[in-house]
Formats: sequence, C-alpha cells, structure tokens
Amino acid sequence: MKKLFTTSASSLVVASSLMAGSTTGTTEDILQVLIPLTAYGTTLYLDDEEGQTQFYKSFGTNLAVTYGLKFAVDKKRPNGGNNSFPSGHTSAAFQGASFIHFRYGLKYSIPAYLAAAYVGYSRVATDAHYTTDVVVGALIGGLSSYYFTTEYKGYEIKPMAVNSGLGFSISKTW
Repeated sequence: MKKLFTTSASSLVVASSLMAGSTTGTTEDILQVLIPLTAYGTTLYLDDEEGQTQFYKSFGTNLAVTYGLKFAVDKKRPNGGNNSFPSGHTSAAFQGASFIHFRYGLKYSIPAYLAAAYVGYSRVATDAHYTTDVVVGALIGGLSSYYFTTEYKGYEIKPMAVNSGLGFSISKTW
C-alpha cells in the first residue's frame, strides 16, 4: 500500500501544481487524462493484472456510453458548441477516481475525487456544459467503475493490540 500512497501523493502534487499555474480550461483538459492515467498507473506499479483488466473494461465502457450519448443526443452547449450531453471530461475524471476508490479504497481516492469535482465545476463555470451534463457524466464514470471493479486483494498490514502491547498483523487474501 506504500506504493499506492506514493502514486496517489505524486499525482496530487502534479495536479496541484497544474491547477496553481494554469488557467481553467487547460487544467480540466489535463486532469481528465491525469486522473485515469494515475488509476491505470497504479495497477502497473502494483503489478495488479486483475486491476488492469478491470480498468480496461471500466474505461472502455465509460468511453462507449459517454460518446454514444454525445452523438445520439447532440445537445447544444451553453457556449453554442455541439455534443454537450454528457460531459466527457467529467466522465473520464470520475471513472479514474471511482476506479481508485473501488479497487484500492476511499482514502486513496479522495485527492482524485477532489480533482474530478474541480473538472466538473470548471466545465460549468466556463460554459462548456450545463450542470446536468456534468452530473450525468460523473454518474456514467462512477457506475462504469462500480460495475467492473472489485477490491484489491494484496497484502494488508494492520495495527492490533497484543496482550498488553501493540503489534501488527500481515495478511494476504486470495
């Protein structure tokens, strides 16, 4: 889990520096790629082949549903553009954040969820989408990860009380 924490923390640092040094628009474009990339990178870093397969299924389903709806609905954007519904930026960001949550745990996904929420907020703030576009995009991303992702079964280290002292247990689930 130390590897997972390191990967998540590194991504948060990169995302923070991107948000601090760029304008809205550029940041959301980067985060829509960075969040799923972090999720996938974590599966590579942990040599989690099962997680990689689950990520492929989740990511592919998310893209197919999101872009299928974009072209089927063809809703006008608040700024006059096409294909507003649902938000692809938001669905990609929430797919990555939700994958981290469902595979590795909520505490590791909090930075990704915060960044994904920023993506959704910025899409509405820049008139690229309506609020409903963003909410539906987040739901599609989250549900695609929920459907395909199971909890990681790696080693787990937990503190525990041993008689009159403290200790720890190490377990592995198959």
